[in-house]
Amino acid sequence: MSSKIIVALDFPTLEQALSFVKPLKPEMCRLKVGKELFAVGGPQFVGQLVDQGFDVFLDLKYHDIPNTVKKACQASAELGVWMLNVHSMGGRSMMEAAKEGVLAASHQPKLIAVTILTSHSEQDLEDIGLAGPIQSRVEKLAQLTQASGLDGVVCSAMEAPSLRKLMAPSFELVTPGIRPAGADLGDQKRVMTPREAIDAGSTFLVMGRPITQSDDPIGALEQLNEELKN
Repeated sequence: MSSKIIVALDFPTLEQALSFVKPLKPEMCRLKVGKELFAVGGPQFVGQLVDQGFDVFLDLKYHDIPNTVKKACQASAELGVWMLNVHSMGGRSMMEAAKEGVLAASHQPKLIAVTILTSHSEQDLEDIGLAGPIQSRVEKLAQLTQASGLDGVVCSAMEAPSLRKLMAPSFELVTPGIRPAGADLGDQKRVMTPREAIDAGSTFLVMGRPITQSDDPIGALEQLNEELKN
């Protein structure tokens, strides 16, 4: 069975990313390529990971006019990635266009949408005119995402229990902000441990620094996979 862990390759250079990936095996984890690494490695780097057998989550959070997002999603899908995302605040028309783009590609990855970033607090939302409980905002955006035909959302594990009740059983809940017990929280504000997140209803767990900055990344991954398996 494939791992539920998605390792965030948040490295500033290709050399560092490739050095980290080299000892890994696809069954140990999936890999997330975000804006920073995509800016330096581009489609060629993504294709390299795909060719090595890794499930790649292309995390570029597309948010633009519908036609632009449609074309971007089609081009991204053609890279052979396992999953890609858009931002749910782009609205229904944009998300429906994104789905059309994926369906027009020769390869159809999972398409999910970001709800509220796990680095955001209620004060952060109030500052941009979105006052109100984060929970209700996430639920509304997740329901819009499902209605638009997408496969799931990125959300905090803290929102997973309520979303699991609201959404279809097959709806993916991809949760960043996962930290092993006792780990540094970094810039994340809404976090859970891996076991807590899975128990709460998360489908996949995005983890970066607790693994990538570990003295023994392979050991850390093996321990996490064993913990989740049990």
